[in-house]
Amino acid sequence: MLEGKLIPLRPVGPVLGQHGVAIQDFCMRFNDATKDKMGEVVPVEITVFEDRSFSFIMKTAPAAELLKKSGRGTEKGAANPLKDKVGKVTKAQLKEIAEKKMVDLNANDVEGAMKMWPEQLEVWV
Repeated sequence: MLEGKLIPLRPVGPVLGQHGVAIQDFCMRFNDATKDKMGEVVPVEITVFEDRSFSFIMKTAPAAELLKKSGRGTEKGAANPLKDKVGKVTKAQLKEIAEKKMVDLNANDVEGAMKMWPEQLEVWV
């Protein structure tokens, strides 16, 4: 979901609506929680309870989004990653991305986290 700009349309509206969640309330709470994340993609895990109340947990941006941001002006990934290279990421930038993602990963350390994106690494490093 894009931060701070959530409106009760697809896919959020129908999915939450079928569970009886107050969609406008969710949108307001989500937009308030993501004001500081403008321009980022924010994955969200939503839990809906029997009384139709809800809670949500915000995750860190996907690795591909973080790679695009650190790819020196790259706006999208390669159409054919085996042939086309669209940007370069230094090991320091990759380490910074891994440190941001550590809370969402099941890696023991940052070095292990850096090895979790082999398909992107072929494209980006």
